[in-house]
Order: sequence, then structure tokens, then C-alpha cells
Amino acid sequence: MNATTLADGIVLKTEGGLDEIRFERRLAHPIERVWAALTERGELIKWWGDATLELVEGGDFELRWLNTDDEGNAVAMSATIASLDPPRLLETIGVWASTSQSGESIDERHAVLRWELEADGDDTILRFTNVVELTDEERGMVPGGWHYHLDALATALDGGTVDLADPWEAAERLHAAYRAKLASAG
Repeated sequence: MNATTLADGIVLKTEGGLDEIRFERRLAHPIERVWAALTERGELIKWWGDATLELVEGGDFELRWLNTDDEGNAVAMSATIASLDPPRLLETIGVWASTSQSGESIDERHAVLRWELEADGDDTILRFTNVVELTDEERGMVPGGWHYHLDALATALDGGTVDLADPWEAAERLHAAYRAKLASAG
């Protein structure tokens, strides 16, 4: 993983009581390359999960994370592309669903994911926002998960590989860092 400041994401409450998770990262790659990593199935599987998408406004965006928890539960997202402005903006609105090994839905969350890209010379500034309702426990876990995947994105762009099926050691360090950051913010 790239060496980024631990717990560089921000977690805020919206006026409606939802959690808003924000990240800003500088990626040493041109905007077109970063856009491809966000929107092409063969690139998405290198840093996030197995996706199928129809890259048009109103198109489907389906993604399955490659890892499972200790009980074998998996997470998938079923979303619609709400805003699209290649290569600068991709926003999805949909549902994350945790499912058991038998395929039974355990938990569902409505979520907005917004990816904004800005060219800065040969680099790209990535601004990522996730709006979702989280429990107190999840407020440290979900930002840590996004941190992990954004680090994985940078690693994939640099030509490296990441074990998305077994992220737990790195993810737990990130979860602990976000729990500590949120606790100190009071």
C-alpha cells in the first residue's frame, strides 16, 4: 500500500443525520488513467471489487467486494449512476447489502458514492465522498475500509497488486486509527 497519512479521511454528520465520509488524494497519474480505474471492470477488480456497469447516466453500477467476514458474509452494491461527466465526475446512488453464505440479506444501506477528479499537471486530485447511515461501531470501520480501497487504487495505478480477498490485517490497523481519531474528535 502507498504510505499515506493514517486516518486522513474526514467523517461528518449531515443535517439529515447521515454520515458523510470524505477523502482527498493526489494520484501521480493523468486524469484519464484514474478515470479508467474508476469506470472499467478490468481496473475496478484490481482495487475495489468485481463490477459490472453501464457507463451512462441512469445506468446500472453493480459491485461485489471480494472479501468476506469471519462468518462468510459478503457485501455487494446495487446502484444507479446518478451523475456522470467523464473524466471528472461519477456519482452513484444505491444500496449496499450484506448477504450470508446462503444468499440471505442481512443488512441493507442506502448510500451515495461521489468520485470527483481534477487534473493538476500530470497528477490527478481525487475527491471521494460517501454519504450513508452508520452505527457508532461502523463509523470507524467504513472510513477505514474506504481508506484501504483508496490506498489499493493508488497501488494498482502504480502497477502493484493488493490482496482484496484478505484485507484484514491492514484494514484492522486503519479501523483502529479511525476509531481513535473519531474518539479524540469527541
